[in-house]
Amino acid sequence: QVQLVESGGGLVQAGDSLRLSCAASARTFSSFTMGWFRQAPGKEREVVAAIGRSGGSTYYPDTVKGRFTISRDNAKNTVYLQMSSLKPEDTAVYYCAASKVVFTTTRHLYDYWGQGTQVTVSS
Repeated sequence: QVQLVESGGGLVQAGDSLRLSCAASARTFSSFTMGWFRQAPGKEREVVAAIGRSGGSTYYPDTVKGRFTISRDNAKNTVYLQMSSLKPEDTAVYYCAASKVVFTTTRHLYDYWGQGTQVTVSS
């Protein structure tokens, strides 16, 4: 069982930056693909970033490309999401997730999920 705990959410203004962190309990953290997803009210949960086991592979959808950066520190069992130039449409609950698959952005292939952290961007 892997426990994931997100932190760093909050209320910011449009154009601001925010960094989310996700601490994992797994001693085999480096064996997981890690992803960040978000879910806005009334919308489906969507991937906003994914990173491979060693950090060499990353993925971003066009909606956040160039503004969000995912990184991981396998020595600290932590994955980060640096968000910049935030927009009101980035408002959502952000979830950290871990997958046993080598590299995936598919939601149902993620095995473990955190509780989520709220990010609110005011205009």
